[in-house]
Amino acid sequence: MFPVIFLLFIVMPLLEIFVLIQVGSIIGGLNTILILVVTAVIGAALVRNQGMQAWQQAQQRMAVGEMPGLQLAEGILIFVSGLMFVTPGLITDVFAILLLMPFIRRPLAQKIMARMQVQVNTGGFQTFGFQNKGFQSRSGFQRPGQNPFEKQNDESGRTFEADSFDASDSIDEERRRLQNEADENYKKD
Repeated sequence: MFPVIFLLFIVMPLLEIFVLIQVGSIIGGLNTILILVVTAVIGAALVRNQGMQAWQQAQQRMAVGEMPGLQLAEGILIFVSGLMFVTPGLITDVFAILLLMPFIRRPLAQKIMARMQVQVNTGGFQTFGFQNKGFQSRSGFQRPGQNPFEKQNDESGRTFEADSFDASDSIDEERRRLQNEADENYKKD
């Protein structure tokens, strides 16, 4: 994660400054600023147009009862593209234009969706708990399809998870208590 943050916040601005200085020395500072303003305005119009199309496609999918996962992923990429357009720089503008091209954006959105599905199905999330040996990490879902709230057979000791707590009993008791209160209030009126 650190290399990505380093690239985004240290290397990328330095590259943008370098490119802006080089372009400015060739075509002049005022022309460079004009290019930045024009790309931001045109980019905003393109992002709005593409975003509205993605929104309409998502609504159409939901209207027929389907999940608009791909359209939502494309919408996120369009949003990122819009952020890149308002960031001053020519390199980010090029990447933003590439993200707005449907033949690039759609496969990228499909890869994002596939990665998200793999993480959910294989338990890409982590849970942490205190055990007898100290603070340890273990995968949140050991097997796809396993209930994450079931008691885990772990010989190393009890974890932070509520091994002996049955949530269904607690919910039923709370439901009965609320129903009794409602009945009592109804009788009083």
